[in-house]
Amino acid sequence: MSSSFAPQRPLKTLPLQISDQIAQSIIDGAFGPGERLLETDLAESFQVSRSTIREALRLLEQRGLVRIRPQRGAHVTQLSTKELDDLFEVRASLLATGSGLAAAYVGPKEAEVLRGLLKKMKASVGDANRYTTLSGEMIETIMKFSRNDVLAYYINDFALRIGRYVRMGLLFEERRRASLKCWENLVEALIRGDGDQAAKLHRELALSNRSAALEVFLSSQAGYPVKAK
Repeated sequence: MSSSFAPQRPLKTLPLQISDQIAQSIIDGAFGPGERLLETDLAESFQVSRSTIREALRLLEQRGLVRIRPQRGAHVTQLSTKELDDLFEVRASLLATGSGLAAAYVGPKEAEVLRGLLKKMKASVGDANRYTTLSGEMIETIMKFSRNDVLAYYINDFALRIGRYVRMGLLFEERRRASLKCWENLVEALIRGDGDQAAKLHRELALSNRSAALEVFLSSQAGYPVKAK
């Protein structure tokens, strides 16, 4: 290989960009569980070929958000307690590892960024959508501070698969306020450079979100109306 060659991180392909947008729509509830995703409609919406949409749908299937069946097309996957439990258990371990690593690299600049995000989260605690988005930004930021690119990549990609459940866990303001208190303690542990405590707190935060999401999911399965508040 030529010494003058300097490889760069590849840009996202068009199918991957489209799959990210469809994934976010699924997380936001624009496409419900079991709903069919029509190639023709999506191709028209994105102004791309059906082959590009097919590739995007295959990527979504790999992420567990879509299931493709011969002659029946692509459908949004159903939610389940088993998937919810499994995803949060893996997520808790990944986030704990990331926060444990990040604590060693949080200096004054990083502390300022974390406190700024925390301030935004506190201001948005009454808004489920905004708070959920900021929570995701906080996680992404901490994982970048971990300086482990592989871990950060997997957590960011994993966020799309678990996003529907995370949103459930933060549906109610009481739960978001409890979440905010956990984040405050976690951020302070990171700023102190206490990796063990940061890892412990982030795992506890993830598992408490799992419990909240499970309660909402079971209520919805039982037919009880569930709305953000």
